[in-house]
Amino acid sequence: MSAKEYKLNIDPRILELLGPSLYTNIYYILAELIANAYDADAHNVYVIANKDDITVEDDGTGMSYQNGDIEHYLNVAKESRSSEEQALTKTCNRKKMGRKGVGKLAALSVSENVLVKTRRDGEVSGFILSRHVDADNHLTPIPDEEIAFQKITGNGSAIVMQNPQYRLHKSLDVIKKNLLKIFPLVCDDFQIHIIRGTEEVIVSDFDKNVMGELCSVITLGNDFSSLADLVMTDFERRGELIEKRTCYENPIVMRDKDDVEHEYTLQIHGWIGTYKSTRGRKVEISDFPDNFISLFANKKLGEFNILPFVGQNKLNEVYIVGQLHIDLFELSELPDMALSNRQGYKSDDPRYKVVLDYVRDTLMPDILKKRDLYADIQSAERKKKREEELSKKEKALQESFSGYKSNVVEKSFADFSAKGDKLTPQDAANILKRHLNESGPDLGLKKEVDSLKKKILISQTRNDKPLADIVYNMLLHNNVPGDDIIYTNCDDEIARIPEGERVYEYLRKFFVESYSTQKIYVLFVTSENTKQSWGALTEVGAAWITQIEHKIFNIHPFRPDHPLDDESMWHTTSRENNILWMDQVNADIFCSKIENVCDKLGYRKNDRAENKRFLGTLIEIRKL
Repeated sequence: MSAKEYKLNIDPRILELLGPSLYTNIYYILAELIANAYDADAHNVYVIANKDDITVEDDGTGMSYQNGDIEHYLNVAKESRSSEEQALTKTCNRKKMGRKGVGKLAALSVSENVLVKTRRDGEVSGFILSRHVDADNHLTPIPDEEIAFQKITGNGSAIVMQNPQYRLHKSLDVIKKNLLKIFPLVCDDFQIHIIRGTEEVIVSDFDKNVMGELCSVITLGNDFSSLADLVMTDFERRGELIEKRTCYENPIVMRDKDDVEHEYTLQIHGWIGTYKSTRGRKVEISDFPDNFISLFANKKLGEFNILPFVGQNKLNEVYIVGQLHIDLFELSELPDMALSNRQGYKSDDPRYKVVLDYVRDTLMPDILKKRDLYADIQSAERKKKREEELSKKEKALQESFSGYKSNVVEKSFADFSAKGDKLTPQDAANILKRHLNESGPDLGLKKEVDSLKKKILISQTRNDKPLADIVYNMLLHNNVPGDDIIYTNCDDEIARIPEGERVYEYLRKFFVESYSTQKIYVLFVTSENTKQSWGALTEVGAAWITQIEHKIFNIHPFRPDHPLDDESMWHTTSRENNILWMDQVNADIFCSKIENVCDKLGYRKNDRAENKRFLGTLIEIRKL
């Protein structure tokens, strides 16, 4: 066969302009390439992170040079479906995700040069898609004999992004978590494999996985009603927390692409729910938040999070998560409403407005009522358990006190008898005092009070919350329970000051001794902000007066001073443009201090290697 020519049907200057800026996140780019594989009727997609490239390979139909498939592929920005007849794939009858034909340019946002390799019925073809194309629009071909694939053996395609400007997270689980949030359409018939070296994970359903973490949910439509059965709550009032609804429908009048007016029915399918807790949700940093409401059309992500547009900045909105499907957004005969970067929708489109209004005025209030109910039920359960525990402890204390009195009386009487006529009032007082002190442990008071006290205080200012969050998450990672910690700005309510209590009255309990000799351990997060915070200075002074042990986690360029323990080595974190980072030495010091606190208080710490690995997921660690 004669040499193949690959001509790009687009002004090459557009590639230079759009390539680097069309997409701003590696996972949106991967989602576009995975969507292309889905439209090619693939059953498996392989995202392979190599040392010098990121490859997306699929076992779809592939493309034939002879039959004109590649010519069609290179006809960039030509609409791939203009009618509903063209909206389904040929083999699997799937609803096509692609529409504009620009998704193939996604890889150019990662690399200047992208290898495109394909095989169809034994015929192989390949070329280099580049941001810099010759004036005649011809692309550099890849010789047929050099075309090889890493995973597929039959039909399929591979997109190889050479020397990528973005890197995937070093944890395959984090990559999986990110992909699931923006591409939840995975099942037995369509699987995504993430591969790095000898490691491999398979992406599974996000919505099914997340249901076990929810305390309430509202499903919309029959296709999603079964998800409600996966939400596990142990309360008798479960029926009030879990609700299955029919899909939402709303008539809407719009003009099609030929400017002819029609009435359509906008349908919303999917689900919205609330997490049981935010505890541990920030343990591993990802590119996307855990609380969001995503919009999908034809099962493809259209906008990741509309919460900023429908929320009212209420504290309990941090528990919300949801995925809503509105296929009318992608109806072929209607104008395209997606933004040019394919990461959102035009705010003035009437379809978009209907969805926002419904979510803001109906779904959000309804699901938040269920979350508030869950909190009330949980509070009542905790109160009931506390009362039962208190009743048991009261009974045990009465029994202990009865034994305590009997023991003191018996021993004192024996000593009185031994003294006989020589017993003086002073002797009697000394004998009683000695037996009262010796028998004190019979009451078990110290152990009881110690078990109820908080163990660690994270002292910080609101502006230094990012570093305080890292300290908190490292403690949790080293098996310190959240309810052993006081952290007033914590996202997790378990470590915050109880509702209704005054901060300084509450803290005062932990800077003075009660029956217990155990003192709270203070971890000071210090910076230039410390000097401006009355609360932080008060805690420093209280720690000095009561001689409480403490550690310092400092943000440069602040220098901790007396009465803090400024003679011992403290940890230093750097902050540039509100972004935290630390060098390798300070990362090691950070881990050492956390481990030392665990040793002091009897917690089961991790080893240094594991702590440094985990710390690297929370903050950038630089080599100097």
